[in-house]
Amino acid sequence: MVERLTLGPASVSELAEPLAMSLAAVVQHVQVLEACGVFRTEKVGRTRMCRIERAAMTAAEQWITDRRRGWETRLDRLGDILNEAATTEEKP
Repeated sequence: MVERLTLGPASVSELAEPLAMSLAAVVQHVQVLEACGVFRTEKVGRTRMCRIERAAMTAAEQWITDRRRGWETRLDRLGDILNEAATTEEKP
């Protein structure tokens, strides 16, 4: 659903169309994503239209980037320790 909305607004039924779940289940997912601030919905006539909240996605991207940097630093240190240990073990 999130990926679809990056292409532009869509109705709940359009979001449900490719998914193997009931329309009621899609509505529940949309409600959760709206409560989290990821989606914004509005009623247009009899149709509920969904839009992605770009600010929320930007904040999530920043959070993921920050976590990735921390893990890359940790993994680099682990690699250094393992390389050092392997070099020490090779010496007679």
